[in-house]
Amino acid sequence: MCLTGVDYFSTLGYQPGIAALAAGALAPFATLVLVIVTLFGALPMYRRVARESPHGDGSISMLERLLSFWPSKLLVLVLIGFVATGFVITITLSAADAAAHLSENPLLKPVLEGKQVGVTLVLIALLGAVFLRGFKEAIGIAVVIVVVYLGLTAVVVGKGASLVLAQPQLVTGWFQTLGQLYASPLALIGAALLVFPRLALGLSGFETGVVVMPLVKGDAADTEALPAGRIRNARRLLTTAALIMSVFLLLSSLVTTFLIPAAAFQPGGEASGRALAYLAHRQLGEVFGSFYDVSTVLILWFAGASAMAGLLNIVPRYLPRYGMAPEWTRANRPLVLVFISVAFLVTLAFRADVDAQAGAYATGVLALMTSAAVAVTLSALRHRERGLALGFALISVIFIYTSAVTVVSQPEGLYIALLFILAVLAVSLISRVSRSTELRAERLDLDPHALHLLSGHGERPLRFVANRLDTGDVTEYHLKGLEVAYATHLPEGDRILFLEVEVDDASEFSDVIEVRGVTVGEFGILRARGHSVPNALAAFLLHVRSLTGVAPHVYFEWDHDSPVRNAMRFLVSGEGDIPPLTHEILRQAEPDVKRRPVVHVGG
Repeated sequence: MCLTGVDYFSTLGYQPGIAALAAGALAPFATLVLVIVTLFGALPMYRRVARESPHGDGSISMLERLLSFWPSKLLVLVLIGFVATGFVITITLSAADAAAHLSENPLLKPVLEGKQVGVTLVLIALLGAVFLRGFKEAIGIAVVIVVVYLGLTAVVVGKGASLVLAQPQLVTGWFQTLGQLYASPLALIGAALLVFPRLALGLSGFETGVVVMPLVKGDAADTEALPAGRIRNARRLLTTAALIMSVFLLLSSLVTTFLIPAAAFQPGGEASGRALAYLAHRQLGEVFGSFYDVSTVLILWFAGASAMAGLLNIVPRYLPRYGMAPEWTRANRPLVLVFISVAFLVTLAFRADVDAQAGAYATGVLALMTSAAVAVTLSALRHRERGLALGFALISVIFIYTSAVTVVSQPEGLYIALLFILAVLAVSLISRVSRSTELRAERLDLDPHALHLLSGHGERPLRFVANRLDTGDVTEYHLKGLEVAYATHLPEGDRILFLEVEVDDASEFSDVIEVRGVTVGEFGILRARGHSVPNALAAFLLHVRSLTGVAPHVYFEWDHDSPVRNAMRFLVSGEGDIPPLTHEILRQAEPDVKRRPVVHVGG
């Protein structure tokens, strides 16, 4: 909870100031709307995500299952672009805000003023160093930071509440101000609803909570298919964090609204972006205020830890599996270096300006929450839970509205998100093309009849004729055998087996290749199902060599289609100019020519 909470709870560092600046005296009511959406919208939604995606895939996997083939992969890549936007900007924005808190401290201001970019880069580098050490260290630091920060915040809020209770005229004056601004309670509620999109940053942290579910301890009876204990504990995590945050959001909004002059919230004001820190210095003294500054800086700095944890969990689950990233991206440390490098570039591009990054942050967070809302709505409909589906549909409308308002008011956030999406798509496409001639088979499963057809050949090499299945009758195999024998000069007297590959899902990069044996008349046929014809053929031939100890031979006819069209067919549908592609995959997989299966082509 603390690892995800460093992001979620850290918004207390700036959320009261955002609410006051956006809503003025209405800030407590606008915050109440945020709390209602949190407890009755986002929380039920992500409790559902935790149940249906308990392996750390988040809401993305729920949407992935709604589509198939390339549309599914494209949707996931776009969502990962939004994930990258939200999580990377979380790292850079939080570090920049931490640097701003440092430079605003009365003791450090003379030293750090004007050095915002440098301090931010140092904080990001320190975050990367923690993750290079490992997850365990990151979680330990997160627990200490969250406990200290929430404890000190409770002191600040408690002191503020006692001052408000001691001055009832503050509450009376506040109600009078609201009465002058809004003619009726309905107008007040409407105004609070309109302001809500500007407070939506207070919802960040939910997606990270489900992404890091593999770190949540379950029960001894948990299975991979149904980790009931992990699901139960993850839902407790989400509920506990939401309740803690809701209490702090409401109380902090009330005390800052009552005790801080409106002018102090304005850009450049003493409470701008640091309302609770302002109260800590004013009401509890400079020493306590400095301690509170340190805790705020630490949690803002380490807010990037939950984002980093999310990236390290979600990227290796999708991109390498699609062939959209090299295999080394499954390792944490190289990924940490990549993400920290990207964070450096973003920080330099924005000059560590918190306000300039806020739009991109909100866009990334809201895009993920909107996709999660749509996913749980469709899930409820699929399970015929009409009441839940209606409730989730209402939540979806709220998030779609909030996202639309955010994009209209801060379109630069969408532009930045689109840049991230384009970068993800470009890198993914380049990786997929460069890795297309890898072997790409997790394993081969041969049924008993297939094994029988491969047995009893002694030390003579097995000879396979590649065939595209048509009618599947005796005539087809008789004519195909004659054509290939004529075109490639098959040795007379050697028994041949026909080899056929059916493409199941060409958008998948690697899978288990299933091979079954079939006998049609006097002909033996081996039929495989795989993601790509050349890759499946190469994997099968190498498997046969391992079984028999002798390199097999495979015979093809030339494909006379356009090379460009064949290349596109190979990348998109897993077919293409099969003979040279099969040979190239075998060449890369087995550098020893004497052990490499032999490819013959004629016609």
